[in-house]
Amino acid sequence: MCGLRRAGRRGVKARHFDISAQPGFATVAMLTFVLLYLPIVTLVVYAFNAGNSIALWEGFSLRWFISAAQNERVQEASIRSLVVAAIAATIATLAATMAALATTRTRPYRGLTFKYAFINQPLMVPEIVTAVALLIVFSRIKVWTGYSGIGYLLAAHTAFCIPFAYLPIRARLEGMDLTLERAAADLYARPWMTFRRVTLPLLRPGIIAGFMLAFVISLDDVVITEFVKSAGQETLPTYMLGQLRRVVTPEINAIATAFLALSVAIVTIFFFVNRKKA
Repeated sequence: MCGLRRAGRRGVKARHFDISAQPGFATVAMLTFVLLYLPIVTLVVYAFNAGNSIALWEGFSLRWFISAAQNERVQEASIRSLVVAAIAATIATLAATMAALATTRTRPYRGLTFKYAFINQPLMVPEIVTAVALLIVFSRIKVWTGYSGIGYLLAAHTAFCIPFAYLPIRARLEGMDLTLERAAADLYARPWMTFRRVTLPLLRPGIIAGFMLAFVISLDDVVITEFVKSAGQETLPTYMLGQLRRVVTPEINAIATAFLALSVAIVTIFFFVNRKKA
């Protein structure tokens, strides 16, 4: 009897195991956050440095933000980055939404798992491999067609962003209750009407999340852009990479800080929109 009681107590303890209650968990967590955010904080602080050094503080100033805002190359690269990210994220979200509907609103069948893996393949393949493959394909197309515009950059970003938009949309669809859709069908609503009036409103948070994730991924992509872009098609990340190869000034810190502020603003807006809907 005593042995059974001890075994029962051990089973209860095992079921209520909490990793956060383990010794040293708080220390490891705090160390992880420090290592993760300390470089970012340092970058932001030195963006306001009055001097030319990124390692020696010489006083508070906004000169580098003003310099970046007045730099025509930064302006051109920023506009191009935003346009490419917006177009690529929009197309990727539309494609991801259709793919998510096709792979979740259906009965399981042979080959469905392969389709999941095929759609998410860009997440598992090293980005450098994707970049080299796109470079080879697009180089041949350029020779055949003579076209070397920004369309290649848009196509590459769209293809790379689709799985990032697909995951939150699919997760939203799989977590949705089908009762309302079935009720609409019972009330003789056509499939398109059911989708427009029931499925799409419930799916909207997932679509917004997928769009924002795809937008941010496209906005800060360097590897694929560096391989695919043609002359005169610098985006802001590739411009920053080029500047780091020449001379490093707090202007790069200022640009990176602006990038960070934009990302935080997007996440904050999404949080408040979702909370309001909830």
